[in-house]
Amino acid sequence: MGSLNVRNLSDATHQALRIQAARHGRSMEAEVRAILDDAVNQQKKPGIGSMLTSIGRDFHGVDLDIARDATPAEPAIFE
Repeated sequence: MGSLNVRNLSDATHQALRIQAARHGRSMEAEVRAILDDAVNQQKKPGIGSMLTSIGRDFHGVDLDIARDATPAEPAIFE
């Protein structure tokens, strides 16, 4: 398992981490580990669109066959 040293952490950030760790009932090291784990693994969590689609399928929702408009968009004019 790897380790990491963080240097030059501001006093305000250090204090905020200490308070957050205490609220969650864990050490500062465990709190930082949890924050990093959540940040890195966030991309593996489904987005709101995927969750809503899943709910719709559970209720036998309909899939609409909508063709995308291939017409190029007109540029915006800012005058």
